Amino acid sequence: MSFFDYLLLWLHIAFAIFALGPATAAAMFTPRYIRAKDVAVLRFLHRNTRVFGLLTIGVFLFGLALGRQALAKPYLSVSMTLFIVGAVLLVMIDRDQRTAIRVLSTETPEDDAKVQTGRIAMLGSIMALIWLVILVLMVWFNPR
Repeated sequence: MSFFDYLLLWLHIAFAIFALGPATAAAMFTPRYIRAKDVAVLRFLHRNTRVFGLLTIGVFLFGLALGRQALAKPYLSVSMTLFIVGAVLLVMIDRDQRTAIRVLSTETPEDDAKVQTGRIAMLGSIMALIWLVILVLMVWFNPR
């Protein structure tokens, strides 16, 4: 591996740790604070989901640059497809967080954002499992 490849690998791993982790954690904590009706914390979690969600694009781009010679390998195709599915789930979580904040900011007592709580919990769990499957694919099947 060249120095450039090592640099790409380090950037790919760093973005995975420092972007995917906080984005997933923010999504996983959201249902708790929807049930607690804490709008200030929900706004913070929504902002974190959005910022770190945008940073996850770096994981994909650095991984794409790193695997440029081996993009036809099945484990990379599966990983990239799963990553796109995880990113779409992150966008859906962002939308549901925004809806929950809007609903809880109003003074209507009967609308308590229970739909968003369940959906965010489900999508966040699926997203976390997708990241784990991608990790297994990258470690198990990578020939380096």
